[in-house]
Amino acid sequence: QVQLVESGGGLVQAGGSLRLSCAASGHTFSRSTMGWFRRALGNEREFVAAINLSGARSYYADSVKGRFTISRDNAKNMVYLQMNSLKPEDTAVYYCAAEVDTSSTIITTSDAAYDYWGQGTQVTVSS
Repeated sequence: QVQLVESGGGLVQAGGSLRLSCAASGHTFSRSTMGWFRRALGNEREFVAAINLSGARSYYADSVKGRFTISRDNAKNMVYLQMNSLKPEDTAVYYCAAEVDTSSTIITTSDAAYDYWGQGTQVTVSS
């Protein structure tokens, strides 16, 4: 069993930055691809970013590429999402997710592949 707890959300003006954190419990973190997804009001949940087991490879949605950075610290069981140059369209609930026992090289963008989810943290970007 893996428990994921997100933090770091809040209200920020357009152009500002936020750093989301996700704390993972359990012994499977280092064997898990970690991802961030988001769901805006009235929309489907969408992929934002993901990082492989070692942290050497990452993948981003086109809408956040160049503005967001995902990273992980396997010693601390933590994954982060640094969000810069935020836009009002980034407003959403952001979820951390874990895909356990995955390939070390393949990064999955489909939410159906992820086994565990956090409760989400709200990010609101005002114009």
